[in-house]
Amino acid sequence: MHLIISALLGTAGLFVGMLVCLEIGRRIGVRRLANDPTGATVGVGAVEGAVFGLLALLVAFTFSGAAARFDTRRQLIVEETNDIGTAYLRLDLLPSAAQPPLRERFRHYVTARLAVYRQLSDVAAATAALGRVAALQAEIWTQAIAGSREIDAHPDVAKLLLPALNTMFDITTTRTVALQTHPPMIIFAMLFVVALAGALLAGHGLAGSKRRNWFHMVGFALIITVAVYVILDLEFPRFGLVRIEAFDQALVDLLRSMQ
Repeated sequence: MHLIISALLGTAGLFVGMLVCLEIGRRIGVRRLANDPTGATVGVGAVEGAVFGLLALLVAFTFSGAAARFDTRRQLIVEETNDIGTAYLRLDLLPSAAQPPLRERFRHYVTARLAVYRQLSDVAAATAALGRVAALQAEIWTQAIAGSREIDAHPDVAKLLLPALNTMFDITTTRTVALQTHPPMIIFAMLFVVALAGALLAGHGLAGSKRRNWFHMVGFALIITVAVYVILDLEFPRFGLVRIEAFDQALVDLLRSMQ
């Protein structure tokens, strides 16, 4: 929840800051036009083009990166579902007596994996769920090894089941790292600074009008602010308006199939 509040406060601050910069830029422009009507705008176009070009580049870069990471996280959910499903099916290679306890552990395991991401807003609860996942991994691995050594186990159970379990466990690390992968904060800081600089120059460009053009000023600040908020939302898809929980349904359906 604190991430939502931080994003809202940050973008609200950016919106207000851009309005302030627009007004400051306009006043500077009005003063320059009054002192030097012919030279006040000389060379301004080149500077504005450079700053707005940099702003467009930063917005495109951060948006593209956030969208790519969002897609990666969705794909990893599907990949983990497939990995768990494959390992679950290969339990059939174990002796009949060894299968029920392992299948029960698998059901608890999927429930724990879902709990990790549903409780991300509560750090303590998410950490506890991760601990439960690690404990279940150890239990599943120990029971699978013991079952594969029994006389009536399939001859290739160790070759088929254990690698599948290893892949199922490894994807948890991959998803955790993907969850924590974001651009350096300096990129977002630079985006905010360039947006404010762009507002300052835009305000300077509006100085030719005798009255403030609130439509253009508010519209410019609002559009940039919304774009930045969407980027932040994509970076943290479990906390804002952009949600990734719908893809957790794949794990929910898998859990239901295990019943």
